[in-house]
Amino acid sequence: MPQPDHLVIVMIPDTHKLHRELQVPDGDILIHAGDVTTFSKSAAAIRDFNDWLGELPHRWKIVTPGNHEFFLEADHSKRRLISNASTLISEGVEVSGLKVWGSPMTSLYGGAFGRSSDQDRIKIYSGIPDDTDILVTHGSPYGILDPAPGSDDHSGCHQLLAAVRRVKPMIHVFGHVHGGYGTFSTPTCFL
Repeated sequence: MPQPDHLVIVMIPDTHKLHRELQVPDGDILIHAGDVTTFSKSAAAIRDFNDWLGELPHRWKIVTPGNHEFFLEADHSKRRLISNASTLISEGVEVSGLKVWGSPMTSLYGGAFGRSSDQDRIKIYSGIPDDTDILVTHGSPYGILDPAPGSDDHSGCHQLLAAVRRVKPMIHVFGHVHGGYGTFSTPTCFL
């Protein structure tokens, strides 16, 4: 399928049940990079998030869970609770000719989708197709928008950084480190 001349992609992570407080710009694709809930403690919050997605005008909506979405880690079939978006759990989807791949994986021990083993993360990230246009992960790659506020310590994942360097997606959207918000243009020497 040929790609359109332009698309407006709206990217957000880490709303933690505060999604209705956002002023979400119009666009063609909405991507949520995880932590829609606060430890999945409320089925009503998940239903409200799904209803909110259905109210938004974006033609395509993509959600990758985060370390708070225990309800999806325990039972992947519960992704049906988010029926107004494609929910990606280490898998891909194609929208408007763009190949999107998403994973909720983080190196956080004890969180949903947390994998503290380097080998476990290498295995998951090796599944990212080389022709991925948009990569959506909850966790951040090492050294990119990953320090806590006021700190020089990086909390991103070395294995994810290696995967990003291998795949070279046009866009990589992620969240998890709240203080690491913003944008980052990769210098060619970085990759």
